[in-house]
Formats: sequence, C-alpha cells, structure tokens
Amino acid sequence: MPTLKDYVIATRPWSLSMTFISVTVGTLVAWQEGPVAWGWYALTLAGMFLFHSAVNVLNDYFDTRYGVDQADSPTAHYRPHPIFAGLMTPRQLLLEALLLFAGTVAIGLTLAWARSWWVLWIGLGGFLAGIFYTAGPVKYKYKALGELSVALMWGPGMVEGAYAVQRNALSWRALWICIPFGVLVALVIFANNFRDMDYDARQKVRTLGILLGARASLAVYVGFITAAYLAILAMVGLQVLSPWGLLVFLSLPKAVSLVRTFFRAVPDAADAMTAQLDTLFGALLLAGLVLEKFF
Repeated sequence: MPTLKDYVIATRPWSLSMTFISVTVGTLVAWQEGPVAWGWYALTLAGMFLFHSAVNVLNDYFDTRYGVDQADSPTAHYRPHPIFAGLMTPRQLLLEALLLFAGTVAIGLTLAWARSWWVLWIGLGGFLAGIFYTAGPVKYKYKALGELSVALMWGPGMVEGAYAVQRNALSWRALWICIPFGVLVALVIFANNFRDMDYDARQKVRTLGILLGARASLAVYVGFITAAYLAILAMVGLQVLSPWGLLVFLSLPKAVSLVRTFFRAVPDAADAMTAQLDTLFGALLLAGLVLEKFF
C-alpha cells in the first residue's frame, strides 16, 4: 500500500509555488482596492492547491495509460514517477486524482455560493481544461495546446478567480498584471517539451516544440522571457503597476544565465530551471504589489 509520502510525491508538491503566486497576485490586487478576507484567501489557495495536484496526478495516469510515459521516458529519469518508481498502481493514482478533484469542487462551490458566482464559471472552465489536458477524447496536451491552456489557467483563471473571491467582480488591472507570469508558467511546460522533442516524436505526440523545430523553439523560449520583462516595463510606464513592479528585474541575471544555458544545449533540468526563474519572477512581483500597498 502507498504511504502518505507516496501520495504527496505523486502530486509534485514542488510545483505548487506557481499556484501560490497566481492566487496571491489576484488577492493582492484586490487588497490594494480595499479590505481582504484572508480566511477566504486561504480557502481559495487550498482549493487551487488541490486542483493543481489533481491535474498533475491525472496527467501521470493518462500519460502512462496512453503509453506516452514509459519506464525509459525522460520524465521517469528527471523526477519520481509514481507508477514507474513503484510508488502506486494506476488505479491508486486515478483514485487519488478523483479525490483531489472532489475536494476542489467542494471548495469551488463553497466559494461560488458564499463569495462570487464568477468562481463557478472560471472554475468550470479550469476543471474541464484540467481533465481534458490528457484525458480522452480531447487530449489536447498531445495536440500542441498544452502551453496555451497552462498560460490561461495560471494567468487569468487563477488570478481573476482569486480577485473575484474578494471583490465579486473581475479586474482589467489584474488581467494585465497576470499575463507575464502566466506566460512564464507556460514556458515551464514548453521547456519540458523542448527537451523531450525526440522522445515525444517517437511516441507520435505533437507538441509545440515539435511543430516549431529546435531553432524556432529556442527563439520562442528567449522571446517570451524577454516579453515578460518588457511587459512589466510597459505596465510601469502606463501606471498599471507602480515603480515597485521593477523589482522583478532583480531576477534578470537568472534569466540571462538560463538563456545562455539553453543556447549551449537544452539542459536535462530544463523545466525545473525555468520554474526557478518563474518562481523568482513571481515572488518579486508579489513583493512589488505588497510594497505598492504601503508606499
């Protein structure tokens, strides 16, 4: 029988920092406009942690079921794969995903009823996107649409949802602020697919990296990192963000180092290294929003 630790490992808890940042960005934008109910923020965060974990678990289940993940796949080498590492059976993994989704739905319905019906519609879109990311008949991850979906879920979806919990409305400002971070989250998926192009091609999986090719993929990777910083600069210039938003440029050395690494060769830890940049960028964005509240 799997241990509690096995169930936790299957959720990939190290990836939850991205969800924390998205939910907190939306909440901090609301906080700048008035009081925030921090208890509801905590419940929103818990619900999104369950959702993110459920998508991760279900992704491993269907990737294995459809033969995309195998014992010799890159994924099984770069992190503990719950099935190929012998931690869980496919049935146990599916059951965990269903329980996590059930918790997500329970919290989402509570937030929709008590705080804002916007949560219901945003949550429904995210729920369907999370399931059909790898589940049939859609399986859009295998059709080069994974990056777009992730950018929308960890950008407008989570940020606007968290804002709506506090304000029972949507926010143009929150929408603009979330875009560069959502793009960087999507680049984590893109980096993973970029690294695995040869393997995915053998599995007859279409990813954005395969469609673009290695040279164009590198250009897209560098271009979107650059665009994220330029977007922050533009938002400061347009007063969507205060000058405190320029704190994100403290992460620029990390970005430059990452780009240089990719130009030499796509590293084995491409997705993890991109996630580190994403987390640093997001943490600095949060710091800027907090400082904007007080100064």
